[in-house]
Amino acid sequence: MQTRDFGRTGHSTTPIGFGAWAIGGTWGEVSWDDAKATLHAALDAGMTFIDTADVYGDGRSEQIIAEVLAERAQAGQGPRPFVATKAGRRLNPHTAEAYTGAAIESFIDRSLKNLRVDCLDLVQLHCPPTPVYSNPAMFDALDAIRAKGKIAHYGVSVETIDEALTAIQHPGVVSVQIIYNLFRMKPADRFFAEARAKDVAIIARVPLASGLLTGKMGPDSQFAADDHRAFNRNGEAFDKGETFSGVPFDVALEAVEALRPLVPQGTPMAAFALRWILMEQAVTVVIPGAKTPAQARANAAAADLPALSAGQMQAARDVYTRLIAPHVAHLW
Repeated sequence: MQTRDFGRTGHSTTPIGFGAWAIGGTWGEVSWDDAKATLHAALDAGMTFIDTADVYGDGRSEQIIAEVLAERAQAGQGPRPFVATKAGRRLNPHTAEAYTGAAIESFIDRSLKNLRVDCLDLVQLHCPPTPVYSNPAMFDALDAIRAKGKIAHYGVSVETIDEALTAIQHPGVVSVQIIYNLFRMKPADRFFAEARAKDVAIIARVPLASGLLTGKMGPDSQFAADDHRAFNRNGEAFDKGETFSGVPFDVALEAVEALRPLVPQGTPMAAFALRWILMEQAVTVVIPGAKTPAQARANAAAADLPALSAGQMQAARDVYTRLIAPHVAHLW
């Protein structure tokens, strides 16, 4: 794969990375060995970026990553990837007032142990309450933690574009993770130019709309009880935009069928959806999840697809405008 500069950090990453939520939890059962095999396959396919969080499986995702990277280092299997984690969602209650330097540093210390490193490549505030983005004390605390050598860089993971625009006013923020996919196009209209102007890396998450954009779901699709697609459709556990991109399931299925004719013959819809995201040069890396080695390899292969045509891009936007935007554009 080609690489893209990760903002102003001096690092570069492959445009498709590995989203490690699925191997941590709330996506149905994935065994430890299967999770490791999936991550190994992603790295073997050339991915150089991993995104995780301390709450994915209560540290399980970070621990799996550490074990895989230790095995690869011992075997001399390529350079170490750039590993981004997140902190903050362990707070209970999860309130703006709870976001203190001491609390976040304690979570960082835990992630350092889970990932078996002395310094985290990147830590992201994990979708905190909106007032946190306007709190200079929180970012001053992150600067102090960085000065201690516990983190090399810090960024934010956001729910809304307004949160992203506020966050990048803080000079230490090097990256923003945001939902961007065929069902969530507004970041390209309102945020990406501002991020590029400040040389802020953009991590595109939920790229397949929780699996909808694989084109493999239908009205009768069932999900395990511990899968957020079963228990969070209306935001019962966290922001509903994280599940199916916040689009009603029946509307999303209609949109998938409207998009299907745009997908070239022989190309998986998931690959088409990932390639659509990479048409936006402001996106640094997109982080699809995977639960099997085959899924990881298929995700990596999407980076090598031909560019989409202007006609395909316009037709995709027309589907979004007609079916999806009325349900999501005013919320995020």
